Amino acid sequence: MMTTRPQRLVVAVNPSASFGAGGGTGDEVAGALAAAGHDVVTLSESGFDELRAASAAELARGADALIVVGGDGMASLGANLLAGTPTPLGIVPSGTGNDVARGLGIPVGNTEAALRMLLAALDHGPRVIDAGRVTRADGSTVWFAGVLSAGFDAIVNDRANRMRWPRGPRRYTLAMVAELLRFKPISYRLTVDGVVRETRGMLVSVANGTSIGGGMLITPDARFDDGLLDVFVVGSLSRLEFIRIFPSVFAGRHLGHPAVSIVRGRSIRVEADAVVAYADGERVGPLPLDVEVVPGALRLLAPIL
Repeated sequence: MMTTRPQRLVVAVNPSASFGAGGGTGDEVAGALAAAGHDVVTLSESGFDELRAASAAELARGADALIVVGGDGMASLGANLLAGTPTPLGIVPSGTGNDVARGLGIPVGNTEAALRMLLAALDHGPRVIDAGRVTRADGSTVWFAGVLSAGFDAIVNDRANRMRWPRGPRRYTLAMVAELLRFKPISYRLTVDGVVRETRGMLVSVANGTSIGGGMLITPDARFDDGLLDVFVVGSLSRLEFIRIFPSVFAGRHLGHPAVSIVRGRSIRVEADAVVAYADGERVGPLPLDVEVVPGALRLLAPIL
């Protein structure tokens, strides 16, 4: 079926998503968009940095949208290229986590359904959402659409990224078990909208979206467009207690636990010694970091909820 208005679309494909499955999905996406009457430029490079550079160069030539095919790392690539611009971002999930897509209501695990949604969004227009802007100690900045984490989750994420088996969320679960055996609680200093809080805990996440780790609903009440970030803190727990409450996180039933707290704010500073943060699956860098919400910074080709 032809679209009502042909558009020039840049499709950036992560060929290593889901251990190489992204390449085939990229061909499927490009073919469907071309069949709908769009002018499609497909990019697939050997490395992430090369893909980012090629995408930036193609966007500079003029494009109506950037479509990324992959997981949260590709959502991060798109957010960092497009935040603060009028060009919309489309996501066709084919990675292992897909938390940004999941939180936005984009079908995960069903490429045909994701494509139907994408084609409809190209016709009805993008959804406007907030984004998180992170400032590192050296003054450089990076954007995220979903969640920034610093602590146990970031350490697990780092291990999971280095694992080649198993595929999917089970890889994250196994990495968590391995890291839990040697993890010790971290001393944090948090400043949320000027209010300082010192705590010792397992992890701190600053969330624009709802989940991490392939569907762990850490902040089930977070909204992508409310002008606020949800600061999720898990206090000190024994290994046994942490394992006990872990399954409840997938259903968002952990919020009543006394070690769990969530506060909302617009400007957050996260400090701790020897801790590295990740955002949307990508390494951001060591703490301290300053995080602020930028309302309406991103346009997403996603369902308007």
